[in-house]
Amino acid sequence: MFDRFEAGERAVLVHIDFSAEDDREDLEELELLVSSAGVTTCGKITGSRSAAHAKFFVGTGKAQEIADLVTQLGANVVIFNHALSPSQERNLELLCQCRVLDRTTLILDIFAQRARTHEGKLQVELAQLRHMSTRLIRGWTHLERQKGGIGLRGPGETQLETDRRLLRARIKNILGRLKKVSKQREQGRRARTRNEVPTVSLVGYTNAGKSTLFNRLTDAQVYVADQLFATLDPTLRKLDVVDVGDVIIADTVGFIRHLPHKLIAAFQATLQETQEADILLHVIDVADVRKTDNIQQVNDVLEHIEASDIPQLLICNKLDLLEEGLAPRIDRDDTGKPIRVWLSAQTGAGIELLFEALSELLAGQIIEQQFSLPPAQQGKFKNLFYMLDSVVSESYDEQGNTLLAVRLPAIEWQRILKKTNNEIIDFIVT
Repeated sequence: MFDRFEAGERAVLVHIDFSAEDDREDLEELELLVSSAGVTTCGKITGSRSAAHAKFFVGTGKAQEIADLVTQLGANVVIFNHALSPSQERNLELLCQCRVLDRTTLILDIFAQRARTHEGKLQVELAQLRHMSTRLIRGWTHLERQKGGIGLRGPGETQLETDRRLLRARIKNILGRLKKVSKQREQGRRARTRNEVPTVSLVGYTNAGKSTLFNRLTDAQVYVADQLFATLDPTLRKLDVVDVGDVIIADTVGFIRHLPHKLIAAFQATLQETQEADILLHVIDVADVRKTDNIQQVNDVLEHIEASDIPQLLICNKLDLLEEGLAPRIDRDDTGKPIRVWLSAQTGAGIELLFEALSELLAGQIIEQQFSLPPAQQGKFKNLFYMLDSVVSESYDEQGNTLLAVRLPAIEWQRILKKTNNEIIDFIVT
């Protein structure tokens, strides 16, 4: 039902520079997207315009140039680095006598190839259906508009109307199933909130190294590849952070400039992991010459999904690709709070600094106390501190009292006070 690439396809790429900065795309990024889709680039057409042409998106002369190159190179698909209207796609296909796809369809195809989980496949199908609903006429131009035959003549639906109705029914069905998935995720988040387990979400431009960092931090075996959108399905793992305890970290789909709104809407359940995180680890490929623009693109998407107010820790990744001599480090603001960590997820250099920064940002105030527990109270209170791995030292005095030195986050100390009805205070050594 959908346009899917086949192995060995040869594509002509079309990239137009517009005078408006917001409409500009990146040709190199298009080549990476095409490569990620498994398609071979056999030719490129570039040009510049002040505005898109109504019929062909490009001018009539440029459209004919594209058609000639397709014939010359034997290409079987033309891929535009822009969003095309359904009519522009049809007009170009008639001229070029091959399939014409835009940037959104290309990204959707990559997502369809990457989806592994049930939820991921549902989300991709929903985005594809919504995109396809505006292009239905393409699938039925070879058929009569009205059903015919014995028992079928009359004022029935046109084939196009039937297909639209089926699409609406399928979209409704998928939305219902995704709603169930969303409820399951919400239950998991509520459980973590009740237990006050902090959540950290990895965000960043696609191919910035999020999954490599995720694997380095958690020993997970998440799929990693040097290609755009290698990760599609979100993965959650548990981390043990000093002075904090258990922390949930989420690896999420990468962002890209002009990320289609259909995708953002379809991946709403997945993006909730980002929306409800305590801290966002914004992973940046510092070896990429476009890193400043990529950072802005990620921040734009975060604003769109209403996650721009969540505190960010910038992770300057791929330090190993920069000039030699640059050591991993933590950059701090005027108050001494970590704002940036320089590391290499590939080599592991600087990973300990990231844990240090997370500990500082998540633990908040650290409480240090000393207790003298009489033998009758040791079983009641000592286990509380050992379960939190907060005991610094343990010894005994001449009376047989246990002397405990503990160090723990303020939030854990408040929990212990609540659990013991403040009785533990009576055993603090002043």
